[in-house]
Amino acid sequence: MELVAGCYEQVLFGFSVHPEPNASGDHQQKWTPVADFTHHAHTASLSAVAANSRFVVTGSKDETIHIYDMKKKIDHGALVHHNGTITCLKFHGNRHLISGAEDGLICVWDAKKWECLKSIKAHKGHVTFLSIHPSGKLALSVGTDKTLRTWNLVEGRSAFIKNIKQNAHIVEWSPRGEKYVVVILNKIDVYHLDTAAVSGTITNEKRVSSVTFLSESVLAVAGDEEVVRFFDTDSLMCLCEFKAHENSSEASAPESRVKDMFSFEILEHHVIVTASSDGFIKMWKLAQDKKVPPSLLCEVNTNARLTCLGVWLDSVTDTKESLPPAAEPSAVSKEQPKGSKKESGDAVQEEARKSKPNTKKRGLTGVSEKPTKGSGPVAAKKRKVGEILEKKRKKKKIRVMQ
Repeated sequence: MELVAGCYEQVLFGFSVHPEPNASGDHQQKWTPVADFTHHAHTASLSAVAANSRFVVTGSKDETIHIYDMKKKIDHGALVHHNGTITCLKFHGNRHLISGAEDGLICVWDAKKWECLKSIKAHKGHVTFLSIHPSGKLALSVGTDKTLRTWNLVEGRSAFIKNIKQNAHIVEWSPRGEKYVVVILNKIDVYHLDTAAVSGTITNEKRVSSVTFLSESVLAVAGDEEVVRFFDTDSLMCLCEFKAHENSSEASAPESRVKDMFSFEILEHHVIVTASSDGFIKMWKLAQDKKVPPSLLCEVNTNARLTCLGVWLDSVTDTKESLPPAAEPSAVSKEQPKGSKKESGDAVQEEARKSKPNTKKRGLTGVSEKPTKGSGPVAAKKRKVGEILEKKRKKKKIRVMQ
């Protein structure tokens, strides 16, 4: 298992973590993070990170996605398709990667051949966040055009558009896909899949920077502060809060802010990992009762200003799936696409029926596995050189005309 984190200083850090039994024999395991690698591939600060069982991918303000092979511990190339900061990266299984960026595009990548299968103009402004339904059939995205959009990933098209009052910056499905949350500043709207309506709103003290579901009904919330809170998404009550990171004693030092979180189960432990602007990555063991604050398993100081966090779990690692299978996609928005005359429920049922993947002929987007021209790691460099040459030609033409 490896904790991976990106930072403003353009570096990806990797720390391997292995449990060791205590010499005292009291069955308490000691977890020790060991620096494993640093990856200096980007020319600007890192903005997103994601991992599957083989690769870690990073997005940056330099508009590129870099691939790092975790088995061989080598750079595996770059994906150049977006024209804007990469804002979100999400793997679905080991076959597909979905990226979103400030150019308003959502791209679906073949994570074996590293080719762009589908490029969708998703939002009029930036794509600020996206989340894939556990079934892999639907995705939600939010952007700076004040919309929440639902995507049919099987057919690679828009399913629904919901107008929201403000720009949301986070959207997240629950583990079973029966609910989802949409975050606007310090407010978290909880939606239920069967009604597609807001069932309640959680209010955090500061602007929310990261959320992660610990179970179908418990949501961990981090804001622009050092505290993490656990909320019940049904009662909307705060179950507990704990100080995950410390503020520096120096008066000139900025406040510590939790920038990202990740939760998973491993070796009978339910774990949450937090990364903070103070440079620390911390791993916490969650109690069975979420009203009890978690206990610290280990921590490591990167001495960098962290921005994003991921966890790479080796396929050999004993990870535990504690949740039942994902719910089938149902209603996610009452607002229909333009020209649709069907009632909401009918349209959604048809959407779910249409979304049954044909695994023989189609990939995640429903398109045959044909890449978008000039999107792979090798083609990217050629495309960039071509763009530079084209610009030079245009300049020459202008001079001649003058």
